[in-house]
Amino acid sequence: MKKYYYSLFLMLCAYFTMAQTAIVKGRITTKDGKPAEFVNVIIKGTNKGTIANEHGEYELANLKAGNYTVQASFVGLAALQKKVRLENGQTTQVDFVLDEDSQQLKEVVVVSNPSKYVTDYPSISLRLKTPLLELPQNIQVVTKQLLQDQQIFDMLEGVTRNVSGVTRLEHWDNYALLNMRGSQIAAFRNGMNVQMSWGPLAEDMSMIERIEFVKGPAGFMLANGEPAGFYNVVTKKPTGITKGEATMTVGSFGTYRSTLDLDGKLSEDGKLLYRLNLMGQMKGSHRDFEFNNRVSVAPVIKYQFNDKTSLTAEYTYQYNQMSMIGSNYSFSKKGYADLPVNFTTAEANMPTTNINDNTLFLTLAHAINKNWKFTGQVAYMNYKQIGQSMWPSGFSADGDTLYRNMGIWDIDGTNKLGQFFVNGDFTTGRIKHLLLGGIDMGSKNYFHDWSKSQDIGSLAIYKPQYGLVAATSYPKFDRSLSLRERGVNYYQNYTGIYLQDEIHLIENKLRLTLAGRYTTSTDGNPYSGAAKADKFTPRIGLSYSLDKHTTAYGVFDEAFIPQAGADKNGKGFDPITGNNKELGLKREWLGGLWTTTLAAYRITKNNVLTADPSNPNFSIQLGQTQTEGIEFDLRGQIVHGLDLTLNYAYTDAKVTKDTDPKKVGVPVAGSTKNIANAWIAYKATNGAIKGWGLSLGGQYQAGRSSWYVFDGTTQPLKDYFRMDGAVSYQANNFSIALNVNNILNAYLYSGAYYSVGYYYYQTEALRNARLSIGYKF
Repeated sequence: MKKYYYSLFLMLCAYFTMAQTAIVKGRITTKDGKPAEFVNVIIKGTNKGTIANEHGEYELANLKAGNYTVQASFVGLAALQKKVRLENGQTTQVDFVLDEDSQQLKEVVVVSNPSKYVTDYPSISLRLKTPLLELPQNIQVVTKQLLQDQQIFDMLEGVTRNVSGVTRLEHWDNYALLNMRGSQIAAFRNGMNVQMSWGPLAEDMSMIERIEFVKGPAGFMLANGEPAGFYNVVTKKPTGITKGEATMTVGSFGTYRSTLDLDGKLSEDGKLLYRLNLMGQMKGSHRDFEFNNRVSVAPVIKYQFNDKTSLTAEYTYQYNQMSMIGSNYSFSKKGYADLPVNFTTAEANMPTTNINDNTLFLTLAHAINKNWKFTGQVAYMNYKQIGQSMWPSGFSADGDTLYRNMGIWDIDGTNKLGQFFVNGDFTTGRIKHLLLGGIDMGSKNYFHDWSKSQDIGSLAIYKPQYGLVAATSYPKFDRSLSLRERGVNYYQNYTGIYLQDEIHLIENKLRLTLAGRYTTSTDGNPYSGAAKADKFTPRIGLSYSLDKHTTAYGVFDEAFIPQAGADKNGKGFDPITGNNKELGLKREWLGGLWTTTLAAYRITKNNVLTADPSNPNFSIQLGQTQTEGIEFDLRGQIVHGLDLTLNYAYTDAKVTKDTDPKKVGVPVAGSTKNIANAWIAYKATNGAIKGWGLSLGGQYQAGRSSWYVFDGTTQPLKDYFRMDGAVSYQANNFSIALNVNNILNAYLYSGAYYSVGYYYYQTEALRNARLSIGYKF
């Protein structure tokens, strides 16, 4: 180890006197003098690129001296190029004037439907300024265009197929449980950890710009969480371009849905901008008496005080009325897939479950100067659920009759979140640094009442008869006390301080990331008491540009998870500690039109709780799990008009330490060894079939373990294969698309064995379709 640090020291000294790099910047305007936003600017023959801001300005740094061609391009417009000579330590101004005026540019934005399966940079909410290609971490981005092509309505549907190794766990119809690298991953929205014990309500795709899957701990964002990573939902923001889009969808199982996206200016000077997304949906299911009706309203206001400072206020209201939670499961003592795909335990006259979800984000961004920027963000989230759940209280001796039980299922959850951070770049001698430092904090308070339940009658599962239970037979739960008075309280309070320095060496060919985060956290509930923990988690990453389009990287990162509770002697538990060791290779092809990422990793989690062999009612802290895997992702435009998303993951997640030797080697619950996904889309851009598109996709899973493992066995699920497709047509502002899901009409399910002696699982719909029409204006 000493030899390693000595070598690193020599390397830093050797490159301390490197030559300075050059900068090119400029402004892009239309022929009527208005700024041209969203124009792509690249240095041809390199991996350097950016997008013009709302003032038409751009800047590209860290360039070697030499002769280059700077290209400005926009979808639907001819590219402009200028040759330039760059000198070390100098800034060169290169401006462009588009032949189109501002109105023509707006029309190009409205009518274009380009492939946007690839993006070069992470969103601003991830706090990073480095291109994805150069980051020492595997970050996969699912774009808005891909979500639209697949007609995905919300986070509960097929988002996971677009990223290697991600699966959905239990199929609750109100929030998303996603698994990646052997663990459930945290939910982020706009760079803030919004995860609750239950909730918040899964985001509707109508308000989403992109979804970023960050693989590994990413300690600068979330050290007190699972080392597998997290996903970050980025919501739509104002662009300053007046435009709109309306869609209507009809589909199988009585699906009716409409969306409206409005974008524009509220003041003539362009300082006050707005974005408004509206959605209304009525949706049934392949199971009788099951439905999910939703409404969402998402207004965003942005005020640009001046060229340096802006304030963005974003409010989201989501309302969900749905059938009773739990009624979408099938239950059998004989095994999985034992009942028809449309089996349900629900009745037509059962009371509904209603959810109200309110969120407010405020973001203040201030450019201190051209090199330093401050960002502050606060959020308030409230999730209220009033409803019931359905679960069996038992089976008859022959297993043919299920005894249904209805319980109260009320939730009140509140998140108060805040984060403040500074991004900047500076030089020490001749070495450039990209610095990120900040503080983030959260207070999460959650009340849950599931204390009362009542049997409501039996159901012959192989010959069910519905409509025999009167609505008056259902329990009337006492809600005279507020949920905060009658509910069980779970809470978490945390504060994290972090600092990260990305050091650019060898003319930016080599990038060394050194970071650390100190986090304090208090977690608790009435059953196990409070657990206080604090830990410093280091992070070191290295990425090297093998050539202009290829990067190799390695990273070591740590995380920890506080654990409430105590053993039989009253001793509290240490937090789970986890680390990730990862190597990867990234490459851009055909000038960045498509990208590939290959990663290999090992995640170890220590201090996992296991059952006390001397007293099963308590836990002891001897467990360990380890996940090893290989991931491959390909996305982008392979040839003109042909886009492909392809990924594969091998995930070996297993228990490596346990008090019960029989459990050592057992797969981690919810993990899947092999997952392969593909989505290929072709759109004709000329000729007789111009505007027509055809898409086809499939997902294969093998080596699936069940959601939960209660008895120490793997309870494996059978292999899974699903195929979906779409036909579309676009003519100027108008578009129409027909998506068909589960084309092969396969019986698909996932589930688990329950310790009391039966299986529970949830089926997916057989072949079904959605027809959507859209108009941009």
